[in-house]
Amino acid sequence: MVPRLIVGLGNPGKEYEATRHNAGFFFVNALAEAWKAHFAMQTKFFGQVAKAQVYGEEVWLLKPTTFMNRSGMSVAALAQFYKIPAQAVLAVHDELDIQPGEARLKMGGGAGGHNGLKDIIKALGTPEFMRLRLGIGHPGHASQVANYVLHPFAKQEREALDDSIARSLHVMDWVMSDKLPLAMNQLHTKK
Repeated sequence: MVPRLIVGLGNPGKEYEATRHNAGFFFVNALAEAWKAHFAMQTKFFGQVAKAQVYGEEVWLLKPTTFMNRSGMSVAALAQFYKIPAQAVLAVHDELDIQPGEARLKMGGGAGGHNGLKDIIKALGTPEFMRLRLGIGHPGHASQVANYVLHPFAKQEREALDDSIARSLHVMDWVMSDKLPLAMNQLHTKK
């Protein structure tokens, strides 16, 4: 199914702007720029929303302003209003289990300990939505995770993330033309 809602996960506010947890925001900002869409705050959707026309279809971009742990409230509000099924939602988020510079697309699955995904699964009532996982690496021990995701990237890590975002943008044409397996193959293959 083609995404009709692409949500970048992150935390609002200046203090979180450059943090690892905001990788999803970085991606949807880049996508909005590529698609010439502009974000505006929409309180009824608890987030910043942009509308793009892609292959003649309306596609909504969303940056929840609810903080990561309440992302589902924003996603569900927009999805319900525009009657977008869960399978047509693409959530873009930071991923501890993937190294910076790597990105993975998939359909469905668990939350993998990611509180934003947990809340979206709860709010949509299903885990059956697409995910774009942007690697941020792991700090090494579970006790360090909360601190790690809320701190900015090291310069090399940010450059690697930017590279994975660029490669992810490159496969979005396939994603948007219902060719997820092709997009996955291209994105997951090392060059």
